[in-house]
Amino acid sequence: MSQLFQELKRRNVFRVAIAYLAVAWLVLQVSDIVLDNIAAPGWLMKALMFFLAIGFPIAILFAWAYEMTPDGIKREKDVDRSASITQDTGQKLNLTIIAVLVTAVGFLLVDKFILQATTPEVDVTDKSVAVLPFVAMSRGEDDEYFADGLTEEILNSLTRVPELLVTARTSAFHFKGQDIPVPEIANSLGVAHVVEGSVRRDGDRLRVTAQLIRAIDGFHLWSRNYDREMADTFGVQTEIAEEISSALGVVLDDTQLALMRDAGVREPEAFIALQKGFEAFDAAHGTAEQIVLLREANAWFEKALEIQPGISDAYMLHADHYTHVLLSSVDNPEISVAEQSAAYEKLVEDLDNARRTAGSNSRRLSAAMDLAIISGNWRNTPEMFAQLVEGSGCGATSGWADVIGAPYGGAQGLGLIAQRLVDCDPLGFSSWRWLSLSQIWNGESDAAVESSLRGIEATSHVRIAQQLFFAYLAAGRIDDAEQVIATYIRTERVELGLRRAIAAVRGDAALAKELLTRIIDSQTQTTTGIITALATMGDHDAANRRAAEVDAHPFGHLRLMLVPGTCFCGAPWDLEHTPNFAKLLEDAELTWPPASPIDWPLKDW
Repeated sequence: MSQLFQELKRRNVFRVAIAYLAVAWLVLQVSDIVLDNIAAPGWLMKALMFFLAIGFPIAILFAWAYEMTPDGIKREKDVDRSASITQDTGQKLNLTIIAVLVTAVGFLLVDKFILQATTPEVDVTDKSVAVLPFVAMSRGEDDEYFADGLTEEILNSLTRVPELLVTARTSAFHFKGQDIPVPEIANSLGVAHVVEGSVRRDGDRLRVTAQLIRAIDGFHLWSRNYDREMADTFGVQTEIAEEISSALGVVLDDTQLALMRDAGVREPEAFIALQKGFEAFDAAHGTAEQIVLLREANAWFEKALEIQPGISDAYMLHADHYTHVLLSSVDNPEISVAEQSAAYEKLVEDLDNARRTAGSNSRRLSAAMDLAIISGNWRNTPEMFAQLVEGSGCGATSGWADVIGAPYGGAQGLGLIAQRLVDCDPLGFSSWRWLSLSQIWNGESDAAVESSLRGIEATSHVRIAQQLFFAYLAAGRIDDAEQVIATYIRTERVELGLRRAIAAVRGDAALAKELLTRIIDSQTQTTTGIITALATMGDHDAANRRAAEVDAHPFGHLRLMLVPGTCFCGAPWDLEHTPNFAKLLEDAELTWPPASPIDWPLKDW
């Protein structure tokens, strides 16, 4: 054995092994950074690791069987021992090892103090997970929708576990169809773990593959294949959620298990209809044909509810169409009283069903608050808002929370809600918009600018750009606000409105009036925007007249309640001109006038 050791040493086998491992490690570290920055596919790094691993035994065998000589590489048995230069080769290998180690130390220092210093740190709790959209492996007409539905139901089941932070659908589905390394996805979402999977449908048979991956090192904590009948889809999704919870060290008691098993959609065809409804719903918002497209989304929600009644999310989203009908009726006299009444009845029915079937207290409270605000029953809305603030986790929250909270002293509470939403939905634009909005109303304009910039980086959404615009105005940075228009705004209607706001902030009454006339002539502005414009331009009488006209409409309060939050100007009108709206504020004990986060020199009341 001693003789073998001496021969291995003489032939530099040990030195070759050390040098190979050192060089391979350095190559992998540098490649990891380079491939990550050029968004290379994940398999490329795995292939490099494979070839380096295969090369190690080859290098060892080569060092044993061959020798470097002045005449080139020769088989070791053909070299005269007296002419061997293995000692000189060994010294060169020693220098190579030292050079590689010095380079490795330098790399580690650069990585720790320079590269990591330029990468934003994400505060990640170990009990956090994102469920990425499962890949549809079969090619049936609706298989992709089915896979998305299964993914969402697993996600919904996990949200019932209080100990877990589960990324919301909006952010998790952002990565659908993209080949991005798991650590990069996890860093973007602020989670420690990621769930991936695939779904294959074959007639009545279903095969689901799922794996839980630890983001920091790519280690598979748990994986499993499920071969079931299509009728057992519900059983698969709950079993996956339970096993993921267990793998993350969360012990579920009987109550939590019951909540998890009671959650979600059980019928495969309802999966598909619901996903198609989500797709149409998302496509509708921000378009000129919003009401028409929401009607198309509702057709899918109605189909899902026909197959499986009691899907709370379907009721909640179904109600949105009728909300927009009522809002539009304030501006559009062509929407008849009968149409308004029918829309209101359907809206109340939907929100009541959403509240009744809600699977969590936060969702139940959100539906109840929406119903109270829209129906004009504001007496308990401050208490509901306080309960939303005191809540925990990533449950749904009322779409009117910013409107009823921020202008009336609830900015700090809205900020707490927004921060929770950012934690669970970091790629959702409304999370960042609410956070920035709360900071503007709280007098923290610099923080609002920072939150808006982070939101734009995360979501690239134009609504965040508009929020950044008003954050700059609140901070007195008018030139920066103008730059926002040049950089992000591509719609003439939006551009005209923002340029009118800048004219008003600069005190240029003539230009502000000219731009408002162009906006009104284009018939693209709502009464909310017109009252806001009149107030910030200092046209007191016109603002009062328009507000009084809106207040006389049965659903005028839905428009008037939006104005203070879009105006940032204190009292947009004198409250005595809107007695119906004044009664709602009195019932809710909300103070008037609101604050004025932005200085409007033309407004003198």
